[in-house]
Order: sequence, then C-alpha cells, then structure tokens
Amino acid sequence: MSTLAGTVRSWMMQDVVVDRRARAAVGVLAFALAITFGAQVAVPLPFTPVPITIQTLFVVLAGVVLGPRLGALAAGAYVLAGAAGAPVFSNGAGGLPWLFGPTGGYLLAAPLAAIVAGAVAGWRGRAPRTLLGLTLGVLTMYVGGVAQLQALTGEPLTAVLALGVYPFVAGDALKVLVALWIVRGTRGTSFGRF
Repeated sequence: MSTLAGTVRSWMMQDVVVDRRARAAVGVLAFALAITFGAQVAVPLPFTPVPITIQTLFVVLAGVVLGPRLGALAAGAYVLAGAAGAPVFSNGAGGLPWLFGPTGGYLLAAPLAAIVAGAVAGWRGRAPRTLLGLTLGVLTMYVGGVAQLQALTGEPLTAVLALGVYPFVAGDALKVLVALWIVRGTRGTSFGRF
C-alpha cells in the first residue's frame, strides 16, 4: 500500500466514538437503519408474495460485524419498530399484522439469523468460518420464512420452497459473498471493533 493510501486509510478509520458502549449503540442504530434501507430496496416477483430485498445482507452483516448479541439487538430493534407501526418493512409497510403475513417469518427470524451468523463467524473468524456463518444466517431466515409461508398457505413443502426459497438462492449467495468481502475488508480496523 502506498504511503498516501496508508495515511488516508488510517485517517478514515480513526475512532469517531471512543466510548465502547456508545460505539455499540451507534453500531446497533446504524445496522437497524441499514436493515430498514435494505427492506426499501424491494423488487416484487409476480409468482410469490415474497419480494427480493437486500435486507438479508444487512441482517447477517449485523451479526458478524457487531457480534451475535448486538447484531440480534439491531435486527430486533428493526422488527420491533416495524411491529409498532413504523414504515420500515418492504415498500414502506409497517404494523403488527405485517408480521403475520407471508413475509413475517423471515422478519421474525432476523434476530436469530444475526445470532447464528455472528456466533458461527466468531470475532476473528477466518474466511471459511465467516462464510459459513453468513450462509447459516441466511438459511436461518429461510427456515423462519418457509415455516410461516407453509402455515399460511397450507401447501406442501416443495411448493413453499418454490415460493420462498428457490427464487432467492442465487441473489442471497451473491449477498453472502458481498458481506464476506465487506467483513474481510473491515477486520482489523476500528470499524470491526464494536
């Protein structure tokens, strides 16, 4: 790395918030907002009630970057805000009834997905371990989503997988790779120390 690039990087990665608890609170808030943003980037598909969003990326990133406990807190804050009526769910939706709809299982599984991603990846996990954590976090959201979709539709598992998993596998694999790239780039910086 050139001297100029090293200087710029060290300047950009200085701790803005020095207190550990304040930094954790800022991290939780930032990821709750990122998950909200990710939900607003929603692409509806005509054959399923589940839209494509990028919020999955931010849920698993929260778990790996903040750790399991704070990541779950960020995802839980997002879900609670939406349940309370804040327009944070996809396409600006909100309210408790939304959690009982076709996408509610994915939303309710988000805090657990952050826990799984963070716990498996570990604090200083190597790339394979981090990749596994991110992947298992996404799979955790799938399990929650499929369980609720099956309960709502009464369809067999194969039909529910066609509605709630298969259309999203390629995109979610890309999100996992993007998350891995982000995490690997931030490890060892002040950003990676919550």
